[in-house]
Amino acid sequence: MLDAITTEALVAIALAGTAGWVFTTWLRVKNGYPLEGSWGQTLKPVTDNEAKRRVTLLTQENAELRAEIGSMKDRLANVERIVTDRGYHLSGEIESLRALEDRKDEGNA
Repeated sequence: MLDAITTEALVAIALAGTAGWVFTTWLRVKNGYPLEGSWGQTLKPVTDNEAKRRVTLLTQENAELRAEIGSMKDRLANVERIVTDRGYHLSGEIESLRALEDRKDEGNA
C-alpha cells in the first residue's frame, strides 16, 4: 500500500505533466507550429487547396516585392552617385555665388 505522501506526490507529478503538455500545445498553436497525433500524423493546420493557393499568392507577392526593392536599390545608388558627384557640388556653389551677386546688385541699386 502506498502511503498518503507517495499518493500526493504521484498526483502532483501527473498534474505537472498534464499542465506541461497543455502549455506546450498552446505554444505550438500560438506560434503556428503543426500539431501532431500520437503516431506522428499532422493534425493541424490542415493543408487544403485554399491554403496552398494562399501560399502560392504570398510567394508571388514576395517575389514582386523583392524585385521592386532591387530596383529601388539601383535607383538609390544612382541618386547617391549623382549627389556625391563633384559636378553637383559645383552647380550648388555656382548658384550660391549667383545669389550672392544678386544681393550685392540689389544693395548698390
